[in-house]
Amino acid sequence: VQLQASGGGLVQAGGSLRLSCVPSRRTSSTYKMNWGWFRQAPGKEREFVAAITRSGTTRYADSVKARFSISKDNANGFVFLQMNSLKPDDTARYYCAAGPFSSSPYSTAREYNSWGQGTQVTVSS
Repeated sequence: VQLQASGGGLVQAGGSLRLSCVPSRRTSSTYKMNWGWFRQAPGKEREFVAAITRSGTTRYADSVKARFSISKDNANGFVFLQMNSLKPDDTARYYCAAGPFSSSPYSTAREYNSWGQGTQVTVSS
């Protein structure tokens, strides 16, 4: 399944953004998937941000805990990443990903088999 991420932009430090991830088509399998958000800054490796299972169990990177929140719209198959108290270090291209169902949220990229094209988030100081 192809994923479309949106919602990025330029924001001042302390501001908020809400990213969305929409699958190109929604099937019975789509609703059973685990979902995640990753980010990659220039010159750095892609890193885990947040993940959520079909049942709603979540996991966050330590760097975003208490600031970011991942959620799902089960009725429409959308996945969101609410980002609050943004910092310049959060500047990166953000990617959504989907993977097969598991009771635990995935935190490594290799566990996901579908990726979106990414959306740029830039936080100015």
